[in-house]
Amino acid sequence: MRVPITSIRENPSNPRKLDRAKFEKLVQSIRDFPEMLDKRPIIVADGIILGGNMRHKAAIQAGMNDIPIIDASDWTEEQRQQFIIKDNVSFGEWDWDILANEWDPVELELWGLDVWTPKEAEESVKEVCNLCGK
Repeated sequence: MRVPITSIRENPSNPRKLDRAKFEKLVQSIRDFPEMLDKRPIIVADGIILGGNMRHKAAIQAGMNDIPIIDASDWTEEQRQQFIIKDNVSFGEWDWDILANEWDPVELELWGLDVWTPKEAEESVKEVCNLCGK
């Protein structure tokens, strides 16, 4: 399904970010080969992008008027949250402030994201005696 590019909105709580140089490469990739978006559509639920925020932004900059989407409005809120993380585990950079303030670190870790929690920080600093284990 294709929709007008302005009919969907970026997720304001998108925990991913892309540096300027990589974003410009993405824009150029879309200009050079816009058909790739047909094979990797934007995932949308109730008009908000769950997957493909950067591709959407780059497509706008590339001058596209419409964009392919997959409608995931029937997903539960938990499925939507899981998808946002699992879809991006190995790409780009994370906005750690958004993750820390809006996401459950236990769920993030279950979904495959390496999360540094305060408990892990304390445990990593503890020294253990080789003789007594304390």
